Amino acid sequence: MAAGRTAWSLERRRAFTLGLIPALAVLAVVTIGPALYLVVTSLTPLTPIRPGSGLDFSTPFANYRQALFTGSFDHSVWLQLELSAITVGLQTLLGVALALLLNSESRFMGALRTGFLVPMVLPPIVVAIIWKVLYTPDVSPVYAMLDAFGLRPGALITSPVWALPAIALADTWEWFPFTMLMVLAALQMMPNEPLEAARIDGASAWQMFWHVRLPYIRPALTVAVLFRLIDSIKAFPLIYVLTNGGPGRVTEVTNYYAFIQTFNFAYWGYGAAIATLMVAGVFGLSLLIARLGAGGVEDA
Repeated sequence: MAAGRTAWSLERRRAFTLGLIPALAVLAVVTIGPALYLVVTSLTPLTPIRPGSGLDFSTPFANYRQALFTGSFDHSVWLQLELSAITVGLQTLLGVALALLLNSESRFMGALRTGFLVPMVLPPIVVAIIWKVLYTPDVSPVYAMLDAFGLRPGALITSPVWALPAIALADTWEWFPFTMLMVLAALQMMPNEPLEAARIDGASAWQMFWHVRLPYIRPALTVAVLFRLIDSIKAFPLIYVLTNGGPGRVTEVTNYYAFIQTFNFAYWGYGAAIATLMVAGVFGLSLLIARLGAGGVEDA
């Protein structure tokens, strides 16, 4: 009997392994293959104007030295960190606040939640066009309303001071529903007993949130922040449509800098090195946030 059970277990494991092979092969072709090609390309001075440059490995780390010791790349990294900090911070605060307000089973709140999800499901280029219109004084209804009250602010996306915050505002509007949805799902799965016990003990609304709700939603909040941190580095459509990296270079974040170096100047090897550094940076930040979130959950 035991021998038959062992044979059946081995056969089942073999069937699972055979079933995974096609999926793993597709995953390797779609993700691992291009990633390896990106790394290999970053070790060459590949450019379409020099035939054979893609096979030149004489100075494999030249692109990385140029990136790490070039002020332009450092400038783009700091801009990217600033943009990510603003957008992820605003999306987290706004998402948590709205999730707490919408944590109800009423039909009205259900319809309101659906309305808040609209920005997230729009294509990014559509969001960029919407905000391009809103930020253009000649056609913007917002500027027309401000003009009716005698206020005539300049165009935000042409201001060296306000261009990056303007992009952060548009990105926050597009993606705060993701954080709201994650936190709201965690709140609605929360048992009522801890909340009732806190009410009986006389806890205030802030104390109930900080000591009861927040520890419970922290894992979901960590996942939401992690995903939004990764996605904040992909704000390319907004920058391309709204500012084109300007005015000057005040919105030339890392991915846009890589785009310019790759497609405007045809430095494909250098662009691949920048992309590789971006992937490594995102992986490191993601690992750090995941560990901090796990440590917070254990402490709670």
